[in-house]
Amino acid sequence: MNIEQSVQAQLLAMQDLKYRDFQCRLMPTVPPETVIGVRTPALRKYAKAFAKTPEAAEFLKILPHPYYEENNLHGFLIESMKDYGQAVAALDAFLPYVDNWATCDLMRPRVFQKHLPELLADIRRWMASDHPYTVRFGIEMLMTFYLDEHFRPEYLDWVAAVESGEYYVNMMVAWCFATALAKQYAAALPYIEGRRLELWTHNKAIQKAIESYRVTDEQKAYLRTCKIPK
Repeated sequence: MNIEQSVQAQLLAMQDLKYRDFQCRLMPTVPPETVIGVRTPALRKYAKAFAKTPEAAEFLKILPHPYYEENNLHGFLIESMKDYGQAVAALDAFLPYVDNWATCDLMRPRVFQKHLPELLADIRRWMASDHPYTVRFGIEMLMTFYLDEHFRPEYLDWVAAVESGEYYVNMMVAWCFATALAKQYAAALPYIEGRRLELWTHNKAIQKAIESYRVTDEQKAYLRTCKIPK
């Protein structure tokens, strides 16, 4: 039994069929036959133990993976890396194979927090990719690490400049601007008032902001007036 077969056997041993059915409904782009049905806490626990073994490094060299949970395991292993350059290299190898929003969004390497100046260049590179989930990942990293004390107004220019016909990219643009409206309202509002975003993304950003408890009632009332009729 090779490394991947061993990993698959471990994942199948944790299978929850009801959870698999639930997951499949949330991920319409993922073929159901590629989903085993492993709950995230169980997969994280397995990843934490597996990361300490020499087999983990070999597993990371095996791409593409046939199963959704193998991809998530791959992402969790990258998350645990303590060397910034190693994590970026692993992401560059893995991101082209990411084919769904869930795998994309679970990866938040902890080492990034210690390398924010270097991360900006990699974020711009990912956002310039022609692969939708690489773009989505880049936007998410900007949203995760740079909308608080490290915020600079031009970062919103980067996100507003993203042009894509991909639903899951535009959803991340909207999510990023909704979060910016919650955290950096004065800087984000001109993009809404100036209609800088594509119509669907503009309205979705407003919708998400209105749903946020971090946006005041007064701000929500004004944002409702900014919606563009379809």
